[in-house]
Amino acid sequence: MPVFISYSHENKEFVDQLAMQLVQQNVHIWLDRWELNLGDSIIDKIQEAADGASALLVILSKTSVDSEWCKKELSVGLLRELEEKRVVVMPVLLEDCKIPLFVRGKLYADFRSNFDDGLKAVIDGIAKVTNPFLSRISEHEYHTDWSIDYGDVNGNFALIFNFVEQAKDQPFTVLTNIELLASPAATLKYQMIAKENGEEIARSSIVSIINNYLSRKSDLRPRLSSEHEHVERLEILGDEINEAYFLRIGTRRLGEDTGKDILVNTSNLISQAHKHMSSVLKNETT
Repeated sequence: MPVFISYSHENKEFVDQLAMQLVQQNVHIWLDRWELNLGDSIIDKIQEAADGASALLVILSKTSVDSEWCKKELSVGLLRELEEKRVVVMPVLLEDCKIPLFVRGKLYADFRSNFDDGLKAVIDGIAKVTNPFLSRISEHEYHTDWSIDYGDVNGNFALIFNFVEQAKDQPFTVLTNIELLASPAATLKYQMIAKENGEEIARSSIVSIINNYLSRKSDLRPRLSSEHEHVERLEILGDEINEAYFLRIGTRRLGEDTGKDILVNTSNLISQAHKHMSSVLKNETT
């Protein structure tokens, strides 16, 4: 999904420069002057774009902080942050101005003295919220870094999930590796979805199938008691004839042996990754 730029038209020269730089970095941008056509409902189109964007870049200037349009767009972004519990609003400080109360605690990209430094901060910030297949799950007592890779095996589509769980103040980590191989029929379905909606949506559709299945399989909680890998194999059937997904789920502990078993909630790992994908690919995941 695109990154929405909220700004005052008094700052359009700066916004055009910023948007072009981001496009050159392969960032999908939603800018009203680029997207609206004659006869479009301005309110409906902007509301739809702000609701569906991966992130909102809010340009803070003397004119924008007084703009009613900008205030409404900022409110939409902040409401989404509360609902989705993730970063949505990314402030961009163009000049000294009265920063709105609800974004004062946020780290902003500072363009007041150096455009390149501000641009780097924007690109780094966008990367964290626009990649649906790479992220970190942060909880009170632990965090999990994860990624989803893809490819093919003998012409059939394949996904590889990697999760690394690190508990705070604990001398060990847990590695979960899930290898998924699609059947020829499932591969054909993936290719058809990719052709119609793009590869990101096609991959996310497969993750949705796996998440739906695992959410009903409450016993998928391996207990790790040694250095040996715990392996479980599953076959998940899809809705189409001969549509199947073959999973090898490997879980192991790394680090010091504390003498205590470790219980891993594999279903929750997939669920958290699926939730992140759904938020980034908002309104497009199946």
